[in-house]
Amino acid sequence: MEKMSTLCYLERDNSYLMLHRIKKKKDINKNKWIGVGGHFEPGESPDDCLLREVREETGYTLTNYRFRGIVTFLYGQGTEQAVTEYMHLFTAEGFIGEEIPCDEGELRWIPKAEVPNLELWEGDRIFLRLLEETEDFFSLKLVYDTEDRLIETVLDGKELPL
Repeated sequence: MEKMSTLCYLERDNSYLMLHRIKKKKDINKNKWIGVGGHFEPGESPDDCLLREVREETGYTLTNYRFRGIVTFLYGQGTEQAVTEYMHLFTAEGFIGEEIPCDEGELRWIPKAEVPNLELWEGDRIFLRLLEETEDFFSLKLVYDTEDRLIETVLDGKELPL
């Protein structure tokens, strides 16, 4: 199965707006901290999906954002539950509106230096580091086994050591 999604890290005062996924019963991200975003609806571009998902989850309307990279997630390859997901990764420094409660979890502004201490996916740690270290657009492939262990990473076509 193939999926397409967006993920955005809103930035303010050297902090990211993080979503602690604690409200949904069946949630692959249960108890993890992630950015905001979600899956494409029919006919949406990455920008359309980004703007809709950020507005739905936070109440904010983005006014200034950057497309930072493509993250390809491969999960459970060679099994019946195999999934490939193409995530369009963004950061945003401009937004207007009032923050609203999110039905998927708790939103919280976390200082960037504290984000690595949160319960994150291993692959998220990699692309969060890339967001801080490079201004360049990147392509990152993250391969997980069926036990949610990161088993392979490839950045711009070159394998990264785990």
